[in-house]
Amino acid sequence: MSSFDNQRAGEGRLTEPAPASPPPRQRELWTFRDLLLFLAFAAFSVFFSGLLVSSVYLQVHRAMGWRLPPPGFENSAFLLIALQLTAHALLLGYIYFLIHVEYRRPFWDALSWRRPSFAKALAYILGGFLLAVLVEFAPQFLPDKTTFPLQQFFATPEAAYATGAFAVFIAPFMEELIFRGVLFTFFERFGGLTFAVILTALLFAALHMGEYRGAWNHLLLILVVGLVFSLARGWSGSLAPSVILHSAYNLLMILGLYISSDHFRTLPGLGFN
Repeated sequence: MSSFDNQRAGEGRLTEPAPASPPPRQRELWTFRDLLLFLAFAAFSVFFSGLLVSSVYLQVHRAMGWRLPPPGFENSAFLLIALQLTAHALLLGYIYFLIHVEYRRPFWDALSWRRPSFAKALAYILGGFLLAVLVEFAPQFLPDKTTFPLQQFFATPEAAYATGAFAVFIAPFMEELIFRGVLFTFFERFGGLTFAVILTALLFAALHMGEYRGAWNHLLLILVVGLVFSLARGWSGSLAPSVILHSAYNLLMILGLYISSDHFRTLPGLGFN
């Protein structure tokens, strides 16, 4: 066969495709180093937010010519809300940077957020309402105090409205993002599902110790509520149920307080978080 025929025969044969190269391996997310950095940044965000809010308030205080000294955070609901909003914003930015920028992962997928169906979302809302009713009428087991620091958030109707809006629209998402989103994922990976459920519930109750200082029955109920949120996260494998439960729980607590306090003019015992 001539060289020309050999060339034509070669052109007629199908060439095998080159083997596809494996996709680049993604970096491992939620490492122990990530947990330490997250905790360090959380502490920094609280410290920095306190400095920032205090500085802004002092500048406004001087510009307005107010004669009274500015109240400390422990005496002002608005300053405490501003502090928490600032710290939450910093933490949210850090979590987004860690997931989307540093690790190049989809933000919601990395946090195990799965959108529930309408029927399931409604069931979670009703579950949050039922939990609020059970907490409201739960028997008293421990010595309790009639006054505690959280009541300062309702010192005036204006502060109560601001606190109510924060408790329904901001706190549930951010607290669940931190506890049942980031920390739950860390703890489940390092210690298993049961470890994650118990530890996030304990840490959630610990977060509210300052607000309910000495009110042991309230703290016990907060622990139970946090355990329900953590169980919902562990059972569903998604962050969405605990966020919806938390929002519905706080909403009914705020509505109950609004009605029972004559539109926030009087102050009964508080049980929401």
